[in-house]
Amino acid sequence: MADKLDILVLGTGSFAARIVCDLAATASRPIAVAIAGRNRERLAWLKTAANARAVLFGRPAVFATRTIDLMVHDDVVSLISQDRPTVIVQAASSQASSVISARGDAWSKLVVESGLSATAVFQALLSTRVARALRDTGIDCHFINCCFPDVVNSLIAAARLPVTCGVGNIAILSNAFAGELQIRDFGALKMLAHYQTIAPFRQPPAVRSGPVPRVWIGDSEVSDVFHMFAAVRITPEPAIEISGPSGVPLMIAMAAGDSWIGHVPGPNGLPGGYPAVFRDGVLELDLPPSLERAEAIAWNARFEETNGLTVGGDGSVRYAGVLREKLHQVSPELSRGFHIGDLESVYKDMEDLRGRLCAQSAD
Repeated sequence: MADKLDILVLGTGSFAARIVCDLAATASRPIAVAIAGRNRERLAWLKTAANARAVLFGRPAVFATRTIDLMVHDDVVSLISQDRPTVIVQAASSQASSVISARGDAWSKLVVESGLSATAVFQALLSTRVARALRDTGIDCHFINCCFPDVVNSLIAAARLPVTCGVGNIAILSNAFAGELQIRDFGALKMLAHYQTIAPFRQPPAVRSGPVPRVWIGDSEVSDVFHMFAAVRITPEPAIEISGPSGVPLMIAMAAGDSWIGHVPGPNGLPGGYPAVFRDGVLELDLPPSLERAEAIAWNARFEETNGLTVGGDGSVRYAGVLREKLHQVSPELSRGFHIGDLESVYKDMEDLRGRLCAQSAD
């Protein structure tokens, strides 16, 4: 592998696999990637598969592995310090994304009825730990959190830790919509979308209802998003065929110092998803001319304020709406919220709750 590491991918699950396989198939210039995790057999396979795909597609990408327990802070600090990657892609989580389509136990029922923010603590733990390790190295590096970034990136930022953006969610819809209209001009379609706006597009067009993303074609906002994109339907399962690769062009641009235009969730710790541009090494919002930054942020923030998880300027984390009500039924203490500095202890309490609910029938 080259001396310089361009991208460090943390995690060996299906989402990480999608990313490394698409990096292998699309890199147009030499790029060095390392995949890190605990499972040696899985790491070996991902390295083999990614290098094979690079050869298959004639791409100048090279892949290696790093064996590490991401829960051990000093080991993560050492890994980042030694590799000094330009981009870190954090895709390891203690909550499987398949929970959105799981059925049968009381935990999956809670998530389905109250929303994915019920899993935010599980999604946030490893990502905040990696961000803390990155901070402690003092290395200037783009940090991409793949784990529920619409909400978790705000938690990372509230802990005063580095985070550049996430992948997926808004990019699922923006790319699906652009594909439906056969738009190939990056930036011609712009949208605001919180993760909660994806759910209606998992339903048949005739029964769609609920929150709708805001979409602009050029400078004109689409008046009836459900009607214009009636043919777009998202799979009930995690849509990693779109969400995983959605971040790949940005990762490659970051590694090379190139420019990029598209959509990302959680840019610089903001709630929800936005159109964005990466240029001169900085990721910034790329809003339609008629939309003010404060309006865009407030629009996204309202989703979690109505039902979900919010974090205040003082680091206080609060549950709201149906999520708070459902959580209160099974754990009054957890439903009160917590301070971001107490994430580690809250994780243990939430893990106990999840274990108890997973052992119960959904009935």
